[in-house]
Amino acid sequence: MLSKSQISLLTSLQHKKFRREHGLFLVEGYKSVIEFTNSGYQVDTIFYTPAIVPKMLNLSRNINFQEISMKDIEKISTLKTPQEVIGLVKIPLWPTLNYDSLKHRFSLVLDNVQDPGNMGTIIRTADWFGIADIICSEDTVDVYNPKVVQATMGSLARVNVHYTNLEQVLPQIKLPLFGAMLDGENMYNTNFGDEGLLVMGNEGNGISPAIERLINTKITIPRAGKAESLNVAIATAILCAEIKRNSMK
Repeated sequence: MLSKSQISLLTSLQHKKFRREHGLFLVEGYKSVIEFTNSGYQVDTIFYTPAIVPKMLNLSRNINFQEISMKDIEKISTLKTPQEVIGLVKIPLWPTLNYDSLKHRFSLVLDNVQDPGNMGTIIRTADWFGIADIICSEDTVDVYNPKVVQATMGSLARVNVHYTNLEQVLPQIKLPLFGAMLDGENMYNTNFGDEGLLVMGNEGNGISPAIERLINTKITIPRAGKAESLNVAIATAILCAEIKRNSMK
């Protein structure tokens, strides 16, 4: 059974302020929790119901385990249909972004992406295409937001997400900057090469003017129909697929 203080702490982690204050975030669902136990993240505690006990037996003994009721799970879960396992995970202290480590490959840059579902899907997409780093503007949605974590389906455990001042940092990286924009050149005619940064902008406003000025090559996904725009997560997936295809020629 969870104490009142535990419930208060765990529910407070739905808010960025308290996640940062305590250095903790929640991961829900057995498969996602397993991804984090097998990663470089430090799992503090795993809360689970009696029905899930056998699955817990093979996990590291360095983790705290607490069996609780489904009622307690419902109190701390952020999901409409709570899962029977919730992990309490420590927010890592990322080292300073090493610009040299970004060479000879592609990384993503997110400029003020706000929707948690989009953010989570982009992280999952990056994991699918083997993209190790995502560099975010400081006003991009918090990666440890419960909705983001849930949408990554465990991929957050394998992708490094950095927050920084893009206007200051991007010129220092000295890699080609490709920006997704409606008035860009056809992506199918673009020579991406074997390294660079793909910049994706805000859902409503696109890439900010300050970042647009830094972009070397504006690219677009050619439109065959009449839709006004594409969802940023879908656009990211399409562009990542084309960059990967380009590199395999």
